[in-house]
Amino acid sequence: MRILAKIALGVALLLTCGVGALLFLSEGVTGERQERGSPAPRPIPGPAVEARTERHGQILFGDLHVHTTYSGDAFIFSLPLLQGEGAHPPADACDFARFCAELDFFSINDHAENIAPWQWSETRQAIRECNAVSGDPGNPDLVAFLGWEWTQSAPAAMPGETAPRAHYGHKNVILLDTEEGRVPSRPIGAGAGGLFEVPIPSAGWAALRAGIALSDPAHLGAYLDFNRYTRDVRAAPPCPEGVGVRDLPDDCLESAETPAALFAKLDEWGTRSLVIPHGTSWGIHAPYGSTLDPQLRPAMHDPARQRLMEVYSGHGSSEQYRELLDFVLDDSGQKQCAPPRDGYLPCCWQAGELIRERCGEVSEDVCEERVERTRQLFVEANGPMGASVVPGATPDEWLECGQFAESFLPALDFRPGMSAQYALATRDPDSGDEAGAFRFGLIASSDNHKARAGAGYKEIARKAFGDAYGLRDDWAERMLGERPARSPEPIPASEAGFFLPDPGQERMASYYYTAGLVAVHASTRDRTAIFDALDGRHAYGTSGPRILLWFDLDNGPGGSVPMGSEVFVSGGAPAPRFTVRAVGDFEQLPGCPAHSRERLSPERLRTLCLDECYHPSDVRQRIERIEIVRIRPQVTGDEAIAERIEDPWRVFECPDARAGCEVSFEDESFDGSGEILYYARAIQEPTPAVGGDPMGCRRDAQGRCLEAKLCAASGPDFDPDDDCLAPVGERAWSSPIWLRPALDPGV
Repeated sequence: MRILAKIALGVALLLTCGVGALLFLSEGVTGERQERGSPAPRPIPGPAVEARTERHGQILFGDLHVHTTYSGDAFIFSLPLLQGEGAHPPADACDFARFCAELDFFSINDHAENIAPWQWSETRQAIRECNAVSGDPGNPDLVAFLGWEWTQSAPAAMPGETAPRAHYGHKNVILLDTEEGRVPSRPIGAGAGGLFEVPIPSAGWAALRAGIALSDPAHLGAYLDFNRYTRDVRAAPPCPEGVGVRDLPDDCLESAETPAALFAKLDEWGTRSLVIPHGTSWGIHAPYGSTLDPQLRPAMHDPARQRLMEVYSGHGSSEQYRELLDFVLDDSGQKQCAPPRDGYLPCCWQAGELIRERCGEVSEDVCEERVERTRQLFVEANGPMGASVVPGATPDEWLECGQFAESFLPALDFRPGMSAQYALATRDPDSGDEAGAFRFGLIASSDNHKARAGAGYKEIARKAFGDAYGLRDDWAERMLGERPARSPEPIPASEAGFFLPDPGQERMASYYYTAGLVAVHASTRDRTAIFDALDGRHAYGTSGPRILLWFDLDNGPGGSVPMGSEVFVSGGAPAPRFTVRAVGDFEQLPGCPAHSRERLSPERLRTLCLDECYHPSDVRQRIERIEIVRIRPQVTGDEAIAERIEDPWRVFECPDARAGCEVSFEDESFDGSGEILYYARAIQEPTPAVGGDPMGCRRDAQGRCLEAKLCAASGPDFDPDDDCLAPVGERAWSSPIWLRPALDPGV
């Protein structure tokens, strides 16, 4: 994480007393362990749960990506130096899901790489306590699933492989069981202690932690608690290799360096689990040029567990594929800056334009040489330090460079080869049909780091209901350094000094949104029915609203089948006929319903729910249109991905009615000769959303960004009362329906 790198580099600026005293404060003062907390003792009353069923039928809504401050990054975000609001332990996730968001199910997914052994024990117990409050297990008000996040990013270099090929990304593991003895004794991470593997000696970590604490004595307790946590994680030894998972000690940090190793360890445990890739297109983690292809290599994909993909979260959409080129190769095979194309502005190109604006009175030839040199220096930096080649540039000056501007609430620094559409279109024939293809259902969740499961029911509080964070004003200069003077000449990234001006890093807060949701068509409300619906891909995602969505193949060989189904058809089959039905969410009333006010104290409602809960009126939002995406997956693995995706393939405008929208259509061109899949998007009428226009652009007639104003989370432009609202068409994405030739191998 880059903020940790900045903190590490700034240690010398923070230390104000002797090393001996620092070590004493860091290692000798205990700090407090963060307890799991206790959930409120009463469930949602039966009539309120029945009212949900009346509103939604047997569609249940949840969040399968929730972090408490047992996650190292969430703990950092909670500290005063990042304007944090303090600890949010596992019991907060339970109460928020039940009383604030009124979800039907959720999971806790703290980062396995930095969960101390005692925290995993506390998490297991917290999940069981949350379920114990839920009433009848056959008809609970809320189902809490146990899980964790496997968090991997490509290293800068890896022997024998380029960084993109070593990148597997982040995956959430969701377990059906919660009983002791039936669940893993340790979460399985991608590397022991990953968050704290910044290459600093132990004494350096001690000095760093103490230096931060001493720089903010008014909040000393919070920093000492963080110190205790980091010591606990770093003190846990890596688990020994070559030992069966049931024979490992409970107090070690277990790791699986690749997806294949993760799947093998889950096989050893034998418990039923799902592994859900997420945040795949987020460029802060995925290197330039990353694609999902390496995960179709032998054993790197488990089709029995990887049934779903998170297409949207509070960190943005990872749905669409476009050819967004940052670099091209010249005739000699050297990497060069790609020019703007199809509305996409590479940051290396914008770097040249920023230097062009500073040319002043120099000749055109001299100016052009500076521009080209700037672009090449950016390319050679090959990463976040690229922006440092333009000294003194502000984040706004970079406009929308590196961003998938035409996408719905895009992920920061979008990596198209990691998108859901790329996943659905790509194939590796050499790996066998099932393991050589991603057949993902599409879901969404929050990735909230404040234990606020499903915090997308109202578009408010971008820093509490989302993950926008920024350094406190009195820390910014110490941590980031002074912005370099503006120079007409570029400089190599290696000479940039301490200040890190990466435009993605500084404007990251603009690309944080509120929570998405996962919805399931479940037979009942109990945990097994929900898990079965997820496993069967009878699930879909929304960008936050509780949009009701059905997508069915009407004339399959055995009759009608729902979203997530694979249907094997022969060449003589009739044209497939589909029906999509969508109903908009209810407009929200202010405040919280009576049953939440009765079960949570006024202080708890204020600090956890911010006095705003899911509180539906009886007026629905209108569904504006339904879009159908058709994808013909690769056959040989060599076909151009863009040519396999038709987005949108069909568009249906909906009548101006709030009762919902239903459309039926056929694919008359279907001939049964190859695999083909379809999925639906249902889009609501535009409403204000947090971060709806991430860069706040003033545009020309062609839609190009001429001037930007980011949504700051700190600094002189930060307005704590501004949620950066802009209108968007909130949406739901169905899981696909696959039509496969009846003679496919393995059928």
